[in-house]
Amino acid sequence: MGSAVPATTGFGGVDWVMLVVALVLIALSAGLAMAETSLTRTSRVKAMSLEDDGRRGSRRLVRLIEHPERFLNPVLLLTLVCQLVAATLVGILADRLFGALGVTVAAVFEVVVIFVLAEALPKNWAVQNPERAALASAPVVDAVVRFPLVRLLSNGLIGLANLMLGPRRRQASVSESELLAMADVAVEDEVIETEERALIHSIIEFGDTIVREVMRPRPDMVTIEADRTVSEALEAAMGAGFSRLPVHTGNVDDVLGIAYAKDLIRAEREGHGDDPVRGYIRPAHFVPETKRVARLMREMQERKYHQAIVVDEYGGTAGLVTLEDLIEELVGEIVDEYDVEEPPIESLGEGEVSVSGRLAVDELGDVLEADLPEGDWDTVGGLFFNVLGRVPVQGESVDVDGVHLVAERVQGNRIGRVRATRLRHAEEAEAPPAPADDG
Repeated sequence: MGSAVPATTGFGGVDWVMLVVALVLIALSAGLAMAETSLTRTSRVKAMSLEDDGRRGSRRLVRLIEHPERFLNPVLLLTLVCQLVAATLVGILADRLFGALGVTVAAVFEVVVIFVLAEALPKNWAVQNPERAALASAPVVDAVVRFPLVRLLSNGLIGLANLMLGPRRRQASVSESELLAMADVAVEDEVIETEERALIHSIIEFGDTIVREVMRPRPDMVTIEADRTVSEALEAAMGAGFSRLPVHTGNVDDVLGIAYAKDLIRAEREGHGDDPVRGYIRPAHFVPETKRVARLMREMQERKYHQAIVVDEYGGTAGLVTLEDLIEELVGEIVDEYDVEEPPIESLGEGEVSVSGRLAVDELGDVLEADLPEGDWDTVGGLFFNVLGRVPVQGESVDVDGVHLVAERVQGNRIGRVRATRLRHAEEAEAPPAPADDG
């Protein structure tokens, strides 16, 4: 009776070939894993910036990133093929040399080696060095994707995937929230300055802003009646510090046109100071209060006018908007060195601010890091009115979603100034001091 022995105890030439092929396949699998991680983590914007810098391989990188479905399936397929074939070859060698026990040891060895060398190591390196990995992988992957057999298999896999996923819906590659988040991350990484981040936020939010949010409301408009004299109109313009005044027939809802200070100065110098101002007006431009400010700015640039009368849905005058108002929405308040104006936001301490009643609600929410409600109002004063349901008395207060609002100044039917405090800070300030410990 003979005893069972392994099929062979020698390590022949075929075995060496199988071992070398297995090692090569593991190396290829590692390279493909690095390519997959680096390419999928590279955004189109980043690839285009690398191309602008003239980095080697960046042109192919951009071509791949623009159509990720063209490289992702081939890379995943080839990675799987390399790992499966390598594992099969190692299993065959272990069985021939050590029998059934060898196969078990080889399986454990393959899991450890493939995970460490062909998955974890290259992918972690790609995460730590995304630009180098992407630029190094792009030419190789681009060449592989262009290979006819790989392209055929890739197209078949893409077709199968599309069949399983259903019709594709075209979506924006980058949303507004993602752009804002990118700007925030860029500030944290010291790639851009805080002021640049604020400008990026303003530009993105500019497209969603409507005229009603930036206009000078009707009660704040400085106007002149059409029957007043040129001298009176010029005095009103100089007193208000404005270069243009809307002219009406006794009712602000009936605006005839715009009187320019330079036209009034010329008329007065020519001896026409006692003439009615109606004879020296220029056409007025009217815009609805719901018009987007970005569109209005382009219109002002194209038609070359700097001021427009804002009308509501009923045709009444809601306010006035100037080109300066639109620019301030982008770059912040523009104050003349001789202007004396209250700051729209004044800090009073931790968690407490004094703000203008005309301040936008979302700006107050940003300052206090609070989620204030949205509705038919745009300003803090409008929010106060809506919550209270009537004109407040000076010093009256309301609580809105974790924020304590106090009417600091009320002018007629208008809220001029509001003090806002996060409720947790207000409770801490009003709480009685803890009794001293006599023990």
